[in-house]
Amino acid sequence: MRRNCADTLVSYSPSLPDGAMVIAVGHYAAYGSNLDPARMRAYCPHSPMVGVGWVEGWRLTFAGEGDMGWEGAVTTIVESPGDRVFVSLYDVHPWDASQLDEVEGVAAGAYQKVTVRVSTLEGDLSAWVYVFHGYEGGMPTAWYLSEIANAAEKAGAPDDYVHDLRQRPTRTQAPEV
Repeated sequence: MRRNCADTLVSYSPSLPDGAMVIAVGHYAAYGSNLDPARMRAYCPHSPMVGVGWVEGWRLTFAGEGDMGWEGAVTTIVESPGDRVFVSLYDVHPWDASQLDEVEGVAAGAYQKVTVRVSTLEGDLSAWVYVFHGYEGGMPTAWYLSEIANAAEKAGAPDDYVHDLRQRPTRTQAPEV
């Protein structure tokens, strides 16, 4: 008896109860202060963190100093062969996606969504990131850089990555502790 391909297919999708529906989610690769899981829960309560990884060939930098109405520059990433950026991965529910776009300044034109490849221990996947729509340059405030380093630590970034973040120059002096 001859079999065709359809006879040998295996389904890897769970069966759904009657009336259930599947909602498409997209992967978001958070960097900067959005590495903080508590911050992301506040912005995107329907979107779980699903892992961490690296965006290879990109580097974390700062931009928008003077353009954003802040005391210092904001975080962004730029293509840079040989570098990499630590990210937290989220399955973003459509209900949360528009809120996140608003918070990140997409509608205002400050940031744009870019799809990148993220390397994880389970393999590579595609995710979107927010990239500043303008020129790289400027320095963050000491407070903002501290927020970014603390967020990276909370997300489980390697110690050397967090240390390197804390060593970056800032526009303002770090407060005395």
